[in-house]
Amino acid sequence: MTLSQLRTFALVARLGSLHAAAEALGVSEPAVSAALAALRQDLGDPLFVRAQGGVALTPGGRALADYAQNIVGLADQARWEVAHAKNDAGRLKIVATAPFAEHAAGRLLDLFTKRVPGAWVDVVVEAAEDLDPLLHERAYDIALGARPTAPAGTAASELDLESVPFLRYQRVFVVASSHPLARLHGPLSVATLLGRPWFAGPAGIQAGTEEGRWLASVGVAPDIIRLSSETDALAAVRAGEGIMLAIGHIVRAEVQSGALVRLPVVGTPFTGLWWASTLDHRRTTTMAQTLQRFVNTADATAAMVAPGGSRGLERRGSKFHVALWS
Repeated sequence: MTLSQLRTFALVARLGSLHAAAEALGVSEPAVSAALAALRQDLGDPLFVRAQGGVALTPGGRALADYAQNIVGLADQARWEVAHAKNDAGRLKIVATAPFAEHAAGRLLDLFTKRVPGAWVDVVVEAAEDLDPLLHERAYDIALGARPTAPAGTAASELDLESVPFLRYQRVFVVASSHPLARLHGPLSVATLLGRPWFAGPAGIQAGTEEGRWLASVGVAPDIIRLSSETDALAAVRAGEGIMLAIGHIVRAEVQSGALVRLPVVGTPFTGLWWASTLDHRRTTTMAQTLQRFVNTADATAAMVAPGGSRGLERRGSKFHVALWS
């Protein structure tokens, strides 16, 4: 029994077809049949039988399928970690979406690098829709912020990410207390806000985020003015220039003081989640798993939401290398 044979069998078991496995491997169907024939003879079990449109696993085949997937995954992980161990020991390549990078990443990663000996992080900000391919290409070890979504047409069986939610937040509409909208009472429809300047950070409101999905659900597509950060967007709102869909705990103190007014828009506040996502744990790094566990600790949560001061990536130490956009 060889790793190549197990890899071939695992692919046949997942795709349900020798022809499909041959196409995926870039080999001929007879080559797949030969590899499986040797495996069947070695194990003394037919492993599968021909069925309409493909193959059906025998009980022995179903038992082997689980082992084969685990063995292949461990082999791939071992190969990758050995290849990267010499130069990347302790280095963690992180991709983040812009709101998380601005509002939580700095304090979180400061604390993480203090708590985990040898940890050294690279952080790059990317668009939400790019997270899934970047993780699968191994460009990054872990994604923080929006939950990665697979490209359109990707089958559910191909989704092999481990995504863990770690911080719940709310988005609320706010305006300056001097703004005309601040004087309106009762539930407001989102349509009431159209035609007025909407401010946002550099990412705007992306379709692959909680905010983008909420806008799609209410059927509006406002023109959004993107500024260099959500902090700058909030400054424009504070000056009475327009409105913003802001993170609730970021504006809480100003709403309580009366400097900002929360608009009673139908459907808001709505809840979002930030996620820590890696390739499945057979293929990701130990350091990525360590950070994925750490983000859900009480200390990590307290660091991300504590009031006052900067929470973002401008808080850089010697263990940070940051590019706000790649």
